[in-house]
Amino acid sequence: MFKIITKNDDFVVVSKAAGVNFHDEGELGSGLFSQVKNHLIQQSEMTELFPVHRLDKMTSGLIIFATNSHSAKIFGELFQQHKVEKYYLAISDKKPIKKQGLIKGDMNKSRRGMFKLMRTMQNPAITQFFSYGIGNKQRLYILKPHSGKTHQLRVALGSIAAPILGDPLYHPTSTTDRGYLHAYALKFELLGKTFQFILPPDEGTFYFSEQTTKILTEIKQPWLLPWPKL
Repeated sequence: MFKIITKNDDFVVVSKAAGVNFHDEGELGSGLFSQVKNHLIQQSEMTELFPVHRLDKMTSGLIIFATNSHSAKIFGELFQQHKVEKYYLAISDKKPIKKQGLIKGDMNKSRRGMFKLMRTMQNPAITQFFSYGIGNKQRLYILKPHSGKTHQLRVALGSIAAPILGDPLYHPTSTTDRGYLHAYALKFELLGKTFQFILPPDEGTFYFSEQTTKILTEIKQPWLLPWPKL
């Protein structure tokens, strides 16, 4: 359900599997945080673990945990100030209203635990993206969120008529092997040192298509794409 990508005295980076909840789910079992903490304690590698951000249950990929209260405080400030660069991969099987650009707007709660994007801009969710045709009427999206709202990327793509393939809330009519949202890359500076992590998906049939693989090979480091300044 998870793999340790790297660990040091200040943080652990984990690869989360799709379909794993961050929090415990009662009779359904332990969540990601409990699993990682218990594993590290059993391995006598550390005694404390602090969550600093989360991923939705359907989302796979990179997630950070702090390993002491000092680094947890620093990460809290970094995320609050949007100084942790995050990049995601998503696939949709619907034709988008636009193929690249900016998606921005306030998010309000809707029905059945969903959210919707509004036209107001009081405290907007902000997402930049590029997309690439990968055949089979599908597009691959590289997403760069500049805020950390619940369901932000799922709502953003839904707002341009391109809900994420396999998303049980925003694209319930799609049937596939997983929800196609993946936390692909992280870049941040901590205590004077720059850290970069890139993790291609290791589950999901459509992530392994020849065209998708070619695009990811060409992109290499997503922070080097020509992202316009906000």
